[in-house]
Amino acid sequence: VQLAESGGGLVQPGGSLRLSCATSGFDLNSYYMSWFREAPGAEREFVASIGYGDTHYKNSVKGRFTISADNAKNTVYLQMDRLRPEDTAVYYCGRLQRGSFYYSRTQYYEAWGQGTQVSVSS
Repeated sequence: VQLAESGGGLVQPGGSLRLSCATSGFDLNSYYMSWFREAPGAEREFVASIGYGDTHYKNSVKGRFTISADNAKNTVYLQMDRLRPEDTAVYYCGRLQRGSFYYSRTQYYEAWGQGTQVSVSS
């Protein structure tokens, strides 16, 4: 199982970025996949998840971020629009334990990528 994030960078407030999480070693259809983020000095927090036709979002990103998956490419995306300085963090994708629905809790994730830095600043 491998997860590899890309697409981070520096963007001005109000700008957009699209993060990608390339996966290998498993069937993306069979798992919940999520994006989390970790700001300096803070705990890793849930951002968005997708699985079995469902999507879920942290309240503060609803309407600004969109999670999607391309099963043919084995890739999960996070489109981030109207970015704010408080969105600055390292973003990680994770795979939830099969059969679990605790998508917002880090302890139920069994695989993580290395993270990609997103910085929102003027």
